[in-house]
Amino acid sequence: MPSDAPTSNPPTTDYRRLLDVERHHLQAELAELGFADGRGGGLDYDPNFADSSQVTAERGEAEVLALQLRESLEEVDEAIARLEAGHYGTCEVCGEAIQPARLEAMPSTRFCIHHASRP
Repeated sequence: MPSDAPTSNPPTTDYRRLLDVERHHLQAELAELGFADGRGGGLDYDPNFADSSQVTAERGEAEVLALQLRESLEEVDEAIARLEAGHYGTCEVCGEAIQPARLEAMPSTRFCIHHASRP
């Protein structure tokens, strides 16, 4: 028979593992785009390719995606710092505990579901 009691937060190490996995995936995506070094770069394109406008558009898309990935990576790094400081899992607006299901779905979140859309 299922219990209606709220589940307790998983151990801190579970959240650390989730954050480490997310960090690894973000770094792998940046590397795949050619932005692993953090200084830009991007994929190499053939300078003799006939449609230079397509190359320019693709480079622009890759740079935007890399920027988004870097921002996500920064959020993960900040979450790891909060975890190590003992502040992980607390909403930055109201100070209440963030629900475990939300932390599992979005390990780097800084806000409870109530304040997620209005930080």
